[in-house]
Amino acid sequence: MGVMKIAYLVLDLFVVFNSIIFIPKPANPNQDSSAFDRNNFPVNFTFGVSSSAYQFEGAYKEDGRGLSIWDTYTHRYPERIADGCNGDVAIDQYHHYKEDVALVKDTGFDAYRLSVSWTRVLPSGKLSGGVNKKGIEYYNNLIDELLSKGLQPYVAIFHWDVPQRIEDEYGGFLSSRIVEDFKDYADLCYREFGDRVKHWITINEPSIFSTLVYDFGTLGSGCFKSTGTCIPANSATIPYVLGHNQLLAHAAAVKLYREKYQSDQKGKIGLSLLANWYMPLSRAKADRDAAQRGNDFNFGWFMDPVTYGEYPKSMQSLCGDRLPKFTKLQSDTLKGSYDFVGLNYYTAFYAANSVQSPDAQQNYHADCRCSVSEDKNGGPLGPKPNSWWPLLHPRGILDILRYTKEKYNNPTVYITENGIAGYRNSSQSLEEVLADPLRIDYHRSHLSFVLRAIDEGIDLKGYFAWSLLDAFEWFQGYNTPYGLNYVDLKTMKRYPKQSSIWFKKFLKKH
Repeated sequence: MGVMKIAYLVLDLFVVFNSIIFIPKPANPNQDSSAFDRNNFPVNFTFGVSSSAYQFEGAYKEDGRGLSIWDTYTHRYPERIADGCNGDVAIDQYHHYKEDVALVKDTGFDAYRLSVSWTRVLPSGKLSGGVNKKGIEYYNNLIDELLSKGLQPYVAIFHWDVPQRIEDEYGGFLSSRIVEDFKDYADLCYREFGDRVKHWITINEPSIFSTLVYDFGTLGSGCFKSTGTCIPANSATIPYVLGHNQLLAHAAAVKLYREKYQSDQKGKIGLSLLANWYMPLSRAKADRDAAQRGNDFNFGWFMDPVTYGEYPKSMQSLCGDRLPKFTKLQSDTLKGSYDFVGLNYYTAFYAANSVQSPDAQQNYHADCRCSVSEDKNGGPLGPKPNSWWPLLHPRGILDILRYTKEKYNNPTVYITENGIAGYRNSSQSLEEVLADPLRIDYHRSHLSFVLRAIDEGIDLKGYFAWSLLDAFEWFQGYNTPYGLNYVDLKTMKRYPKQSSIWFKKFLKKH
């Protein structure tokens, strides 16, 4: 081992120890944080906070909005949502957007990441079904309000809310027919909002949409038809088909933007991928290979095609004919189909080699041949904040950023989501709800590794906290709030938590 490798090894060990022991952890949000704040970061580094349409907007039947698969699913199967709730009202950002923009501004963020509700602008999901002018008006108002406060909108075109009519007609992303409809929808967004939106995200977390919607039935359900017809669970092919068609839709939307709009609108376009980190359970080669497969089947599943035009070799080998193939034209269109990539990092896992028996069921979750765990030799990877949330491992955000730099030629990256869930307890007082020291520590410790990544030459341009407000969290309902601000669901009043106050101090410019 060379001198430089030894030096970096020692430095890495120091950083891990430093993150546990020496990084100051404020007991309250008013503690002086001048030793570590936004002034340590590059002047042009973007700090933002994130949201999504179905989780935030509400007004699900108002002003001409059509139904999405999430409207149908939460109404049909309330028992599959932890608290039996839905996003009909959500946190009513549709009527409170000015108040929420003011919160973003007051906290000191530079940008707000939102998504467009496909059925709010195209109720049927198709241009042929007509454009909803009220929906266009809403997003124009929101974007203009952001800009009037000096905030940049980062806009996701798709965040899991497929139009129900498209789902009924041909199965949504189960069919390649969706590519043209998605391109038309993206075209509408560019045309109506692109003069002011300079950062577009085509699709958010396609891996989660692919694996949990139909395979597990927890996000949108395997029952997609109005008639109640269901897709078989744990399919050997469906996740790959869903992922494949999302990639083709992404590539078509990027190609359209670059050919028709980018030269005039001067914006950038990319996609956001779940980027949790997989590390080997032991030093054994079999476990190191398993960790690589874990990263291939989660992050590389989408990052390899948009960079190299093909799926990871491990996926091609293990899935065989169950993994769709790209044509030469599709591969060429996918290569380099991003100006930036968003990474959504929350946690990390250990991976160990798993030998599959010949008669074992074939499905996405077994194809990886890796056994995933949170413990090593009886010891946890990190603290566990509640009964369901994964263990905390801030160092993983640096590891996945390093991996992205090395494997994918140091692309421009934004952390488009990073956050931690709490647990809503009706017996808590407001004071107890607003006290969230773990969330402060979570963001502070992750940001320390983000700064380290920048110092190492990783082309990281921004960090977005998830999320602005306690919102509807899919199959967990309102039980697991991630927000920097608490929302009283009865009055819709917003209350800044201690983490929001901490961010306000952290983001203050000297």
